[in-house]
Amino acid sequence: MSFIFPPNKQTLTVSLFKLNLSVTGSFTGILSKSSSILINSIMAYGGSVYILTNKNKTTLYTGVTSDLGARLRQHRNKAFPNSFTARYNLTVLVYMEHFSSIEEAIQREKAIKAKTRANKEKLIDSVNPNWDDLANEVLNW
Repeated sequence: MSFIFPPNKQTLTVSLFKLNLSVTGSFTGILSKSSSILINSIMAYGGSVYILTNKNKTTLYTGVTSDLGARLRQHRNKAFPNSFTARYNLTVLVYMEHFSSIEEAIQREKAIKAKTRANKEKLIDSVNPNWDDLANEVLNW
């Protein structure tokens, strides 16, 4: 798939997650499964908002990070054993959204956290209706 970003903010839905970019000037590129270089370049300077749940989908956790792959590994390995995600076994990535700046990601995280569980479920359902674990997609970048 080819894409062009004009010099204003655009949202491009890629696979099961959203990629939000603020671009100055124009940018042209090719997006495919082998586009990890593009994704890694964006992630090096941006941020991600994500939602984790447990295997029974009873608890949700919303977080923000500048390195989603590393953060997922921390959650899965329980690097912080007394953390909320470790105590409730929140290791299933059901939602992620990427931004060109960490500041934008932090703003989005705050907005998502302020929502009710029902609104978070609608957000997840909008991009991942089966609540599949998206972690492999991230960990294989």
